[in-house]
Amino acid sequence: MWFLPALVTLVAWGAADLFYKKGNNAKDRYSALKTVVMVGLVMGLHALFYYVVYEGIHYDFSNLILYLPVSSMYILSMALGYFGLRYIEVSVSSPIGNSSGAVVVLLSFFIMKETMAPLQWAAVIVIILGLFLLSVFEKQEFDHELAARGEKVDPKYRVGAIAIIFPLLYCVIDGLGTFFDGIYLDYRQILPEDQANMSYELTFFIVALLVWGYLALVKKEKVNPFREKDKGLAAIFETLGQFFYVFAMSGNAIVAAPMIASYSVVSIIFARIFLKEKLSNKQYVAVLFVMIAIAVLGFYDG
Repeated sequence: MWFLPALVTLVAWGAADLFYKKGNNAKDRYSALKTVVMVGLVMGLHALFYYVVYEGIHYDFSNLILYLPVSSMYILSMALGYFGLRYIEVSVSSPIGNSSGAVVVLLSFFIMKETMAPLQWAAVIVIILGLFLLSVFEKQEFDHELAARGEKVDPKYRVGAIAIIFPLLYCVIDGLGTFFDGIYLDYRQILPEDQANMSYELTFFIVALLVWGYLALVKKEKVNPFREKDKGLAAIFETLGQFFYVFAMSGNAIVAAPMIASYSVVSIIFARIFLKEKLSNKQYVAVLFVMIAIAVLGFYDG
């Protein structure tokens, strides 16, 4: 079974994306680094208390090095994503960042010689196209709201090289990480799911401690985890999604990857529910098609 874990992952990561947006403080130059700290701390605590204390799983620390090619890709892409929120609107970066699922499909198809049924290919294409159109519609709504208020966004945030580089790097690096994960968990089964997830979470935990130390000792910037509510909630949902993600990837990596990449749809729906924003008719249609495509992929689970 890969579909249910993939479904839980995309819902959890959609919720995490919502709180990442809420927790991003444009006035705080260290906001992205603080997000890295919070996510790493939560993941480290999860690895320690759930896997080690509750499950009693023995962890081989040599797996930290073995799984490092995957962990490093994920952590780097996420950190770049946090920084990118300072330079580009989410509605502009979304079509680039969420194309990482397509990167995985292409790599799996051409390198690993994976195959999919024609209807599965159609569903994957619909998801990718739906995400792109949804992002375009988001940008149109954003521009319309700005025009109505007589406001303009600094052009450097839209077309400057620094604005484009973050989501582009996120797309490529996250896609590589997901592809590597498919090799580790599905194609070659190098590591079992629990060892892989513990390796990733403990690596993120180490990075978080290093960043926390850097902020405290070098930048003299205090980080109080108990005051970072939105970042903390984002970290919790991120960790929840990661827990189920490894099970989805170990079951059917080439199909699960683009499905999970559609978590931005969930994020938009949550934003409309909790932030009282409204969807346009075009956005509703795009969301509907993505959901239908997800249902098609679920039909092939088994």
